[in-house]
Amino acid sequence: MRLIIACLLLISVCFGQVKFTDITKEAGIVFNHNSGRAGKRWLPETMGSGCLFFDYDGDGWQDIFLVNSKDWTPKGRKSIGALYHNNRNGTFTNVTAGSGLDVEMFGLGVTSADYDNDGREDIYITALEGDRLFHNEGNGKFRDVTAASGIHNAGFPASAVFFDFDRDGKVDLFVANYVDWTIKGDLWCSLDGSTKSYCTPESYKSLPSKLYRNLGNGKFADVSQAAGLSDKGSKALGATVLDFDGDGWPDLFVSNDTQPNKLYRNNRNGTFKEIGLSAGVAFGEDGVARGAMGVDAGDYDRSGRPHLLVGNFSNQMLGLYHNEGNGLFVDEAPRSSVGRSSLLSLTFGAFFFDYDLDGWLDILTANGHIEEEIGRVQPKVQFRQPPLLFRNLGKGKFADFSKSVGPDFQKSIVARGAAYADFDHDGDLDVLISTNNGPAYLYRNDGGNKNNWLQVKLEGVKSNRSAIGAVVRIESDSGKQWQVVHSGSSYCSQSDLALTFGLGQDAVVKSIQIEWPSGTKQKLENVKARQTLKIKEQ
Repeated sequence: MRLIIACLLLISVCFGQVKFTDITKEAGIVFNHNSGRAGKRWLPETMGSGCLFFDYDGDGWQDIFLVNSKDWTPKGRKSIGALYHNNRNGTFTNVTAGSGLDVEMFGLGVTSADYDNDGREDIYITALEGDRLFHNEGNGKFRDVTAASGIHNAGFPASAVFFDFDRDGKVDLFVANYVDWTIKGDLWCSLDGSTKSYCTPESYKSLPSKLYRNLGNGKFADVSQAAGLSDKGSKALGATVLDFDGDGWPDLFVSNDTQPNKLYRNNRNGTFKEIGLSAGVAFGEDGVARGAMGVDAGDYDRSGRPHLLVGNFSNQMLGLYHNEGNGLFVDEAPRSSVGRSSLLSLTFGAFFFDYDLDGWLDILTANGHIEEEIGRVQPKVQFRQPPLLFRNLGKGKFADFSKSVGPDFQKSIVARGAAYADFDHDGDLDVLISTNNGPAYLYRNDGGNKNNWLQVKLEGVKSNRSAIGAVVRIESDSGKQWQVVHSGSSYCSQSDLALTFGLGQDAVVKSIQIEWPSGTKQKLENVKARQTLKIKEQ
């Protein structure tokens, strides 16, 4: 045991130079989420909101969109989301006014893709009054095309994800819907039996999620029921796409709050089959459905298979489902520091990324409780909670490095959304975290780029223009890695669609193979590290 502790301390010293620095103010980001809280303790007030990295003007630099909610009364303060343009010098400018995104709504989640293959990233926002699809017109302008698109999703949505489930070259849309809540149907719940608190989702009926098939020409069709995704027993908050069985077709994992998680296997004929229970991802290790929220998929142990990360409620710990390759997943969190360190956290945003560029995917979670007075009834659980960062040590092992990346990252906040991108073009991945009824935080990665790296930005031709679903496999002296271009994931948020590979000390990538959703394959050899490759489908 002493030897293990000594080794971990040595690792901490060696890699302690990587810091996450809060540069929100100096970057020019001034934003405060309005949850609409007015003392009535209505459930939607606790759930927003998400954040997005995307390149809306196509200049090669990642911009930011922050989702906002609003006051419940028409006479309340006006609250709109915020579109920030990347100035390419470490700062951003708020360009929301006149963009078409300056619309008041009770927003929750956001995702982005070029749904009509015109070369510009469009944006989809989930909202209580009805989701909104905004077409990118160019020149910093967006147009609300929701009604014309055929999309109608009003209720209580959360996360959304674009993916080409039928591989026809056009991205489709999945929206995770939560519970059937209305102002008139709001229930009285209490932590102490005397004062009103926020109800748990168990108090409300579930709301079926939606799958919209992209028909082209700006039109979508609701195929939820025909595809087998109109599940009335789910209370969905998160969604991530993965090809868990390696058959080349995108499958879908949906995290449910107090209901079993769902794993939908793509039948390759426009339908899905739900296999969460038999695959071992429906419940926690104790066989109980957990309060699941943010999700992501990634190959953290270089096994060649995608594994699942699930953020859960406090006293439930994270889910880290290892894909065994035989149709089964095993939750490794209870036997690792990932489980022990996350037990008291309530995790919303969560994702895999390689923060120190050593070639192994690490884990970040954004945490915060829903009930301000939780400390009165559960003294060990706090309302505001710091993010958690787990460094991948290899061989499936992680260590809690949350306190080794600087004091800024240890601040307790009420986090919800989380996303990553190399917004300053220095090679390493920076982090954006949104909070509920509070500010957003931009953390710059300082020191991750001491290791080598390679970024790959893809553009589809036969495949969808955003290249969503494309797989990139690389090989360097330290071994093989792969990643897939995916939208959504985390919680109500989306990260940069470009893929960043950490290379450690490897100066050259010996081979790069791209497997496009269309079936086309491309290969490059002997590529120098520390650069961004822009590759167009041939």
